Parts: sequence; C-alpha cells; structure tokens
Amino acid sequence: MNRRDALKLAALALTLPSASVTWAKDAFTVLNPPQKSDDPSRIEVIEFFHYGCPHCRDFDPLVAVWKKKLPADVAFRPVPAIWNNAQLSGLARLYYAAEVSGALDALHGGIFGAVQDDKRPLFTEEQVREWVEGKVADPAKFIETYKSFGVGSMVQRADQLARAMKIQGVPTIVVDGKYVTSASLTGSHESTLKVTDELIARVRAERGAK
Repeated sequence: MNRRDALKLAALALTLPSASVTWAKDAFTVLNPPQKSDDPSRIEVIEFFHYGCPHCRDFDPLVAVWKKKLPADVAFRPVPAIWNNAQLSGLARLYYAAEVSGALDALHGGIFGAVQDDKRPLFTEEQVREWVEGKVADPAKFIETYKSFGVGSMVQRADQLARAMKIQGVPTIVVDGKYVTSASLTGSHESTLKVTDELIARVRAERGAK
C-alpha cells in the first residue's frame, strides 16, 4: 500500500496496482545513505506494515512461518508505518502496547480483522480500551502500557525510521538498513521472502569479505 493512499484513507483497506514479475537484479533497491541497525552484530530485517493494509494482512502469515526458520545471526522486527498520520500513529501505539505487554500474539490478527473487516477505528485510547476488554487479562494495565512514555517513544522512533529509510509503501522489507524489497519489485509476497533470503546471504558475504 503506498503512502498517499494510506494517508488519504487512514488505514482502510485499499489495493495496490498489480506488480509484474521482475528479474532478480530489479527485485530490490539500495538505500542511500544506509541506516545503522540497532544490533550491528546481527543482520537486521525490518518489515514496515500497518494494520489497515490488506497486503500486509496477506503477507503476515507468510512472514510468521518464514521468520521461524531464520538463523541466529538474523534479527527480524516489524515496524508500523505512520507517515506523520494521527490514525496510523494510534495503530502503531496499539501495536507497541501489545508487544510490550506480551499480548501481541493474542491480539495481532484480531487488530487486522477489527480494522479491515469491522472497520473499527482503533486510533484512540477510548476506542482501544473498549476493544481490548475481554481480550487481555488486565485491560487497565494494558491501557497504562498504551499511554506510557516508553510506548510513545517507540512510536516516535518508528516514524523516524520509516522517514530515514524512505518508506513509501507497505509491506516493505529492509535488510541491514541498506537493501529494500517488496512485492511491487519482486512480483509476489512469496518472491519477496525469497529475495529477502538472498539479501541476507549477500549481507553475510559482504561482512565476511571485510
């Protein structure tokens, strides 16, 4: 989902132009300048996404299977795309609250469904408070986490990271802060993960050559 559409419809389900299959050499771009990862000792793979993107929802179960097979030298993390949009910022805050509270596995798929199927606006504290009732063991504690300075800082960092990495659409994968790929380049979500594996191997070889 591209940035313009996401900001226009604020996390509602949209469709992207169909992507054609490309040769491997065109299946990724190189970020200039590259960005430093949080853990330089490992190869960082970031997936930029947001809960209103139907393509991210389709991609999610493929990523869930794929990431279980990653070797120890690879660190994977999803990052919500925000693009300075209040509603996407609210969804990002919900994501990080779920992650920090340990409820992400229980809530993640449900957030996709609530936003896309039920058209439920989970953008504010009150909307989230109502939605999580009965879904987490301690809703009051969850909301405390949702409102916390730490979660707010994570949301701010996510927005800064997407800007630095020049993210224009989701889902987008960035490998080692340098190589960028997505279905719009590879032709499919499955191909994107294959290209990601190739980029991980490429980074590993580059580091070994130093």
